[in-house]
Amino acid sequence: MRESTSTSDLAALHEMALFVEVARAGSFSRASLVLGMPGATLSRRIKALERQLGLRLFERSTRRVMLSDAGELYFERCAPLVDQARQASAELRALVEQPSGHVRLSVPVDLGLAYIGPLLPEFAAAYPEISLNLDLSPRYSDLIGERVDVAIRLGELRGEHLVARKLGQIERQLFASPEYLARHAAPRHPSELAQHDCLFFAPAGAAAAQWRLCQGPTRVAVEVRGRFSLNNPGLMAQLAVQGQGIAALAERLSRAPVAAGELVRVLPDWRFEPLPVHAVMASRLQPAAVRALIDFLLERLLLL
Repeated sequence: MRESTSTSDLAALHEMALFVEVARAGSFSRASLVLGMPGATLSRRIKALERQLGLRLFERSTRRVMLSDAGELYFERCAPLVDQARQASAELRALVEQPSGHVRLSVPVDLGLAYIGPLLPEFAAAYPEISLNLDLSPRYSDLIGERVDVAIRLGELRGEHLVARKLGQIERQLFASPEYLARHAAPRHPSELAQHDCLFFAPAGAAAAQWRLCQGPTRVAVEVRGRFSLNNPGLMAQLAVQGQGIAALAERLSRAPVAAGELVRVLPDWRFEPLPVHAVMASRLQPAAVRALIDFLLERLLLL
């Protein structure tokens, strides 16, 4: 019963729009041209609406069509509703077709600072009608509950029913300070990392992490430990500079301290598997502003 009522309501709304068009045109033939509908079909639909309402909406003659008293009242009530519905549809079409409006973006802190932040002036110049709200946080945001349009996420996506587009990947390598390596002999093989203080990402309360390194086709997994586990690469780089251990860092975070002689490569012939970077959304149906942002990041976010 509920489904049939809904279908009936939708049909009534459509007939209402047809009625308003005929009333404004003052003629079935002119209204049929505007609507792109055969005149006979339009006349039949209006007659069906009149039967449904139990009232005549138009006084018809061979020369003209005029609103009846009931039609005048119906037109006064219906015309604003039809106009508002058309305006809403036009605004929604603009959202889909024209890159404008507000976009909320959730980004991991250091990815936002090192990679996305420098691109924002260029994006703003290219899309002056789009405003951005950026949430820089290490946590995974709830896209639906927090009304986030796009979230940038690092690593493999598992167990999430979201739409994702891969933006690129981040290469990571091992670094330590000369001070740390003066106190501890540099490892010659990944297996020796188990005897070192390492700075690593780990879930809350975890005392160790597994690092997977590769050298050509060779893959090695080693469990690493250390005094510091954290979720911020920037702070990890700072601790590495201060001699607190060996850290896995992206090139952009290690570039300045390496140039300053504060960090050096460890196991330079080994590297981590690339860390994928995805833009995730709750649905494939996105307004033009969101699509423009993702396309821009896909083109300009040079992570490789």
